[in-house]
Amino acid sequence: MSDSEQQLRIQLAACYRLIAHFGMDDLIYNHISVRLPGPEHHFLINPYGLFFEEITASSLIKIDLEGNALTPTEYQVNRAGFVIHSAIHAAREDAICVLHTHSDAATAISALEEGLLPVSQFAMHFWQRLGYHAYEGVALDTDERRRLVRDIGPHQVLVLRNHGILAAGRTIPEAFMLAYYFERAARIQLMAQGSGSRLSLPADDISAKAARQFNRCEGDILLRGEREWPAFIRLLDRLDPGYRR
Repeated sequence: MSDSEQQLRIQLAACYRLIAHFGMDDLIYNHISVRLPGPEHHFLINPYGLFFEEITASSLIKIDLEGNALTPTEYQVNRAGFVIHSAIHAAREDAICVLHTHSDAATAISALEEGLLPVSQFAMHFWQRLGYHAYEGVALDTDERRRLVRDIGPHQVLVLRNHGILAAGRTIPEAFMLAYYFERAARIQLMAQGSGSRLSLPADDISAKAARQFNRCEGDILLRGEREWPAFIRLLDRLDPGYRR
């Protein structure tokens, strides 16, 4: 195992633990994957049957684009996880980490006709930078992969209607932060809409400016996760450093 693979294993295990810590997990379901260096497009994904809070670096399963396990394991790979993640990893060279959640707020937003609105600064990360994919049932059919790729287009986040979201990060920390910011944006929007008052939304040009600032890393804004990730690692190491095993 190369040093780079081991480092990615630790980062990915940390990402699973953080998704659980912030309440964005769904029992043993959902999945986060990272593509390993090399032309084969092998990637790591969670063993089907473990809670996110149980994931460790060594428990992650290495699979190929056909879903075959490349390392010995007593666990299976979630079929829907393979279908969704293999689609994005195969089509997008920039999608190093693919993160899929069914968090409550994000799923609620996915069911709204208008989707995510520019209600908060968190939402500005995604202004005119979201794809939407119609619900097709549990993602078990490999034919759905081409439609997932079509619908995410050039974006980093795909809203899966009536289902959840999928985030594609250039790094593991960026994928986590995309999910975290979407969740915060979703919760705030639902709270504001639930108040019964009319929403006050910024003008389109202001939303576009904020989105540009976040996505082009203007001023002192860094790539999502670059500044935050060390603090998250310190948090996990205080809570339970067992994810590194």
